Amino acid sequence: MRTYHCLPLFIWTYMFHTIDAIPFQEKTDSDLPSERIVGLTQDDGKTLHRTKRGWMWNQFFLLEEYTGTDTQYVGKLHTDQDKGDGNLKYILTGDGAGSLFVIDENTGDIHAAKKLDREEKSLYVLRAKAIDRKTGRQVEPESEFIIKIHDINDNEPKFTKDLYTASVPEMSGVGTSVIQVTATDADDANYGNSAKVVYSILQGQPYFSVDPESGIIKTALPDMSRENREQYQVVIQAKDMGGQMGGLSGTTTVNITLTDVNNNPPRFPQSTYQFYSPESVPLGTHLGRIKANDPDVGENAEMEYSIAEGDGADMFDVVTDKDTQEGIITVKQNLDYENKMLYTLKVDASNTHPDPRFLYLGPFKDTAVVKISVEDMDEPPVFSKIFYLIEVDEDVKEGSIIGQVTAYDPDAMNNLIKYSVDRHSDMDRIFSIHSENGSIFTLKPLDRESTPWHNITITATEINNSKQSSRIPVFIRILDINDHAPEFATYYETFVCENAKPGQLIQTVSVMDKDDPPRGHKFFFEPVPEFPLNPNFTIVDNKDNTAGIMTRKDGYSRNKMSTYLLPILIFDNDYPIQSSTGTLTIRVCACDNQGNMQSCNAEALVLSAGLSTGALIAILLCVVILLVLVVLFAALKRQRKKEPLIISKDDVRDNIVTYNDEGGGEEDTQAFDIGTLRNPEAREDSKFRRDVMPETIFQIRRTVPLWENIDVQDFIHRRLKENDSDPSAPPYDSLATYAYEGNDSIADSLSSLESPTVDCNQDYGYLSDWGPRFKKLADMYGGDDSDRD
Repeated sequence: MRTYHCLPLFIWTYMFHTIDAIPFQEKTDSDLPSERIVGLTQDDGKTLHRTKRGWMWNQFFLLEEYTGTDTQYVGKLHTDQDKGDGNLKYILTGDGAGSLFVIDENTGDIHAAKKLDREEKSLYVLRAKAIDRKTGRQVEPESEFIIKIHDINDNEPKFTKDLYTASVPEMSGVGTSVIQVTATDADDANYGNSAKVVYSILQGQPYFSVDPESGIIKTALPDMSRENREQYQVVIQAKDMGGQMGGLSGTTTVNITLTDVNNNPPRFPQSTYQFYSPESVPLGTHLGRIKANDPDVGENAEMEYSIAEGDGADMFDVVTDKDTQEGIITVKQNLDYENKMLYTLKVDASNTHPDPRFLYLGPFKDTAVVKISVEDMDEPPVFSKIFYLIEVDEDVKEGSIIGQVTAYDPDAMNNLIKYSVDRHSDMDRIFSIHSENGSIFTLKPLDRESTPWHNITITATEINNSKQSSRIPVFIRILDINDHAPEFATYYETFVCENAKPGQLIQTVSVMDKDDPPRGHKFFFEPVPEFPLNPNFTIVDNKDNTAGIMTRKDGYSRNKMSTYLLPILIFDNDYPIQSSTGTLTIRVCACDNQGNMQSCNAEALVLSAGLSTGALIAILLCVVILLVLVVLFAALKRQRKKEPLIISKDDVRDNIVTYNDEGGGEEDTQAFDIGTLRNPEAREDSKFRRDVMPETIFQIRRTVPLWENIDVQDFIHRRLKENDSDPSAPPYDSLATYAYEGNDSIADSLSSLESPTVDCNQDYGYLSDWGPRFKKLADMYGGDDSDRD
């Protein structure tokens, strides 16, 4: 449908001119109506003037999404000064001028050049003016007008999400809000019903409903149970135009989950459970599991198990497994088949988080009967204690009984028991036990200082069944006896200064004792009875297990006595009293005025009396110089007597061979004996070494000739190994011959010099089989016509 909005309403007005009129206004006052001046009196006495304009336009309206073939007409601009002679020109500026909106500059008609979308821009602000083509002056002041775009229903409602997820507790009442969905319409909400959205439910009835205006989804059925159905899918439609026919619509999906509430009590699948337990099971043993079913989930299904009543309530316990929600029956006390063979328990299973809203459904717990049968077992012996502690003095005699263990057979047969010591716990075989009565006695002497504790294991075994045995630890503590005398805690290096004064402390001594009396150590220090009064030193007991050594005279002399021996008697106060004599060695030393030791040697005393330190250094330096001169003289004399290294031409180690002489050819062998290279046996004769004395040379080890049927490389390697492993070879320069040319070649001489001496032609064809290195020789000598060529 094509719609045109034309507003050809133009209001012609006359402008009121003030004293300073517009310059380009050329009309005379007779052409204008009388001027109307409205005066507004301000506080400052000034008067404001309002000029009535010659032209102005109102708003234009244009329909969006125009689909016609022609351009859409918007409106017309016109001024009363336009005489129709084409002298005026209309100009349009502002939003979309020239691109979206075009104007006929002669007639002032405005057209929309393109299809417009209100959702992109709803209004355009433009400015229009009319100018004189000849003078270029405005005949009217520039005026602003607005083009508004009218909306059409071209946008469907859109939900904020394509998929909603929501949850609501089960058993909720009708009308409980679940979630709100929202759809928006891009059309103009202030124009018609294009943007008025109404919600409706397409899928999800009769369980849920939706408010048509707000989009709030609510429950529509009471007491919906999660255990029956947990997931629901609801489809909501949003339609504009107020839901009327022809309106556009959009849909969204809402996945609704019923969350669990504690509306189901736990129930045991059976009323009675039967378990069996051997009488000898350890405490805490799991006998079995029971489980009550609860269709709820999470914390609503959590439960606790407890023993309500029964004759085994003190003997057994039930523990709840939080992971599996099971009740574990455990042994609480030792079972005895001879005392009781069958126990009956009542076990309750109850929810830990009941919901008060559903208490009317009944108690949220259930009870089951658990029967436990005790089975008779051949039990091992049982000791009267879980461990034994025995204390014994370390001076106990060998074979003395130090304690006893007892065990009994808990079975009705009451079998006899024998005792033994586990030798892995008593490797030194210090203790033993009477097999019948369990009395423990010693086999060796005891010493607390070396081993204060002994931990042994006693085994009790049934005589009729050796497989039934029990073990018990026995801790034996060795009590201390005062059997060690005190002695010095360390070795003391004591000295006294020559200039010491009487009553001067030169040493504080302390002692140690391996014994450990219960009241602690107390030591006493005295001079030995043989020397009750020492004229040089005094022993002072400090009453704190230490003693001080004091000087008794004025000055000491290293000349007269360099060392003093001071015996000290040390004894303790335990019973029996133990004592020992410790001897303190006191050296007499030279000290400075502060009492710092300088020297304690008697030799230093002698030297210091006659020579100064500088003199001693000079004497030592002279002695060293004399020794160096003597050594140099002996070395020079020995060098003169030494024979030269090269005695004769036979010594080939440092022999100089001259090769710059033409000589007499192969027959001239006087320059050098080439047979050494060809016959290594010539160098195997034992020769004396020139760098050591003949009598100090070890017997040279004869080697087996190695040059038969070996090549040069193997020969040299073997000789190297032989000389390296020779233990008699000293680290001197020596001759070791490694020269060896190898075996003779089967080809004899290849020289052409000997060719005339050969009467017959030789066959050198084998050279072709020797590889690429002999290819040239094979070509030279192997060919049939080589000689002729």
